[in-house]
Amino acid sequence: MSGSRAWLVLAVAFAGWLLYLLSPVLTPFLVAALLAYVGDPLTDRLEALGLSRTLAVVAVFVVMLGLLAALVVVLVPLLERQVAALIERLPAYLAWLQQTVLPRLSAALGLPPTGALDVGALKSSLGSHWKEAGGLLAGALATVSRSGAALLATLVNLLLIPVVGFYLLRDWDHLMGRLQALLPRRIEPEVVRLARESDDVLGAFLRGQLLVMLALGAVYTAGLWLVGLDLALLIGLLAGLVSFVPYLGFIVGIATAGVAAYGQFHALVPVLYVLAVFGVGQVLESMVLTPWLVGDRIGLHPVAVMFAVLAGGQLFGFFGVLLALPVASVIMVLVRDAHRRYLDSGLYESDA
Repeated sequence: MSGSRAWLVLAVAFAGWLLYLLSPVLTPFLVAALLAYVGDPLTDRLEALGLSRTLAVVAVFVVMLGLLAALVVVLVPLLERQVAALIERLPAYLAWLQQTVLPRLSAALGLPPTGALDVGALKSSLGSHWKEAGGLLAGALATVSRSGAALLATLVNLLLIPVVGFYLLRDWDHLMGRLQALLPRRIEPEVVRLARESDDVLGAFLRGQLLVMLALGAVYTAGLWLVGLDLALLIGLLAGLVSFVPYLGFIVGIATAGVAAYGQFHALVPVLYVLAVFGVGQVLESMVLTPWLVGDRIGLHPVAVMFAVLAGGQLFGFFGVLLALPVASVIMVLVRDAHRRYLDSGLYESDA
């Protein structure tokens, strides 16, 4: 290995080690970078229409922050009420599990009767804790406000995201050009080609998959609302949120909505309606949403997706979860390139 390559390897290793050490404070910067990356195509289009880069960035951020504020104002109170309803009904679900499901399951499997669940104690405990918390938002604020330093750090992180995102988005093309100019001339064309392929994959995931998740959440919520399920918004958003892992949103949604429907209506017909809702959602995802919004450019296996998320969370915490799938997508591009090189190499073609 030449001296320049040795220095390059050391620099990459040092950068990885530094990222690991700084991962607890990098989350707002990573979120800001993701916002800048997602907003860059729209900013470029507005720039092509005649706006200056700064005005285009301001317009994009106004749209992003407006949508976020609208979602928070509308969804947080609704979700809080639905979680409160879930907490109130959880003892009834546990009683149904104890009095109906477990005895039938024990009889069907020939098992001895299961031990009784102390439903009254659970109900009393849940009720007291919910009243003390005063709701989800009040509980979160109480937890954060116990420490002035924690509250200050949270506020600083929240303020950093739009500020850093604004400057990154304004200078995005300039930063990419500077990085390209720093590349060694001998490998610059190959690195640019791989970067463009990675950009296609990341763009398909970050923009397309986010739209798929939002669309599925809306479809599931609307369908469960038509069924009459009280927890339609909570379960629909949950199923849409975890649908970035193929079939996971479908499985989680059917399991939670099926139990909630039977616990609410005490009949099998609403459960069949729930199955129909998620069946329609799955057909829409596989035949319309994913081909239209994402396409086949990502190609990550479901097992690889789950491993990437778990490995990122284990190594870097929430920062790692945010970074897991984009990094896995880039690694997939590099693996595909290495596979192509191997098939074109003498090692693969050799008869010896």
